[in-house]
Amino acid sequence: MAKIVLFENIHPSARAVFEAAGYTDIVTHAAALPPSQMHDALRGAQVAGIRSRTHLDAALLSSPDLRVVGCFCIGTNQVDLDSAMQRGIPVFNAPFSNTRSVAELVLGEAILLLRRIPEKNARVHLGHWDKSAAGAFETRGKTLGIVGYGNIGSQISTLAESLGMRVIYHDVEAKLPLGNARPAGTLNELLEQADVVTLHVPGGKSTENIMNAETIARMQRGAILINASRGTVVDIDALHAALKSGHLAGAALDVFPTEPKSADEPLASPLIGMPNVILTPHIGGSTQESQENIGREVAEKLVRFMQAGTTKGAVNFPELPYLEPAGATRILHVHRNAPGALGTLDNLMAQHGLNIVSQTLQTKGQIGYVITDVEGQVDDIVMTTLRSHPITVRCDRL
Repeated sequence: MAKIVLFENIHPSARAVFEAAGYTDIVTHAAALPPSQMHDALRGAQVAGIRSRTHLDAALLSSPDLRVVGCFCIGTNQVDLDSAMQRGIPVFNAPFSNTRSVAELVLGEAILLLRRIPEKNARVHLGHWDKSAAGAFETRGKTLGIVGYGNIGSQISTLAESLGMRVIYHDVEAKLPLGNARPAGTLNELLEQADVVTLHVPGGKSTENIMNAETIARMQRGAILINASRGTVVDIDALHAALKSGHLAGAALDVFPTEPKSADEPLASPLIGMPNVILTPHIGGSTQESQENIGREVAEKLVRFMQAGTTKGAVNFPELPYLEPAGATRILHVHRNAPGALGTLDNLMAQHGLNIVSQTLQTKGQIGYVITDVEGQVDDIVMTTLRSHPITVRCDRL
């Protein structure tokens, strides 16, 4: 029976999915473990489930029994994806399950900042009764600029229109607009028109500091900037300067370039204490509903892989959809993507008297992945032969 290790207090919905599928050897950890303890924690585990604080580097991924990793979140940058691929380990995530939670947070922050609620709230707590309407606006009729029109950005678009906002968006890929939203020709065009700009782009070098002194200066005076995507996409010093000068009326950040490693570690940021800034501790997807959905979504992907070899939705691996078993044994073979690899595999099977009933192959980068259903006896000798061949990266049977 496969051993499953879950870190960082993953929602019980994941355990329910595993147990319903017959997996009962489940070890849970309430938090991320330091690297010195991770090797022991992963010993004997075929499945590892993590969230954003657990980092799996090449050394940890070399755990001999580890077959698959599930990131119970959207991001996967905490895993060395290339090393995982080279070892034949697919990595799954949950790109859809928390979209509503993030969308609601962003729109809530837009409303609060347009009405200057953070500042008004702070002043009431300090004993001031400031009823002035100066600088306070309705969302209706304002222009929302969405940078990154993916799962979250497009849902924000739909919800914002229901509030009466005009929506424009910019994406590096052509995206079909929802409702009355329209694409902006360039990022600068969006920034120059939007009353509120919200960022929903992936991390990485291509998006690092896309909101910097130059791009922030292109935003309308009195505009608002919201970032619930990745901490590295905003130059915090440039944002701080724009808020201090009054060029921007407010900002909301849920992610930061460097985030605290524990609940007791304070955030270090020049934005702390600013009355027109909302700072939240990376909780865009932290609702009971989203965590339950994420637990179920990722666990189901892991179960499909463990039971059928399905890799549809893997972020680092050739994607093969669910295939009904068609033989006595299913062989999952990961190999170096080289000419003749499939022929070599088929010849090895034929030499051991295996009859191929069904076979599906997909390649990605340096590796290929093939699911083969066979009739015949697949014993330890056969598996040793397949695993020991120079072209093999990994080979398992179901």
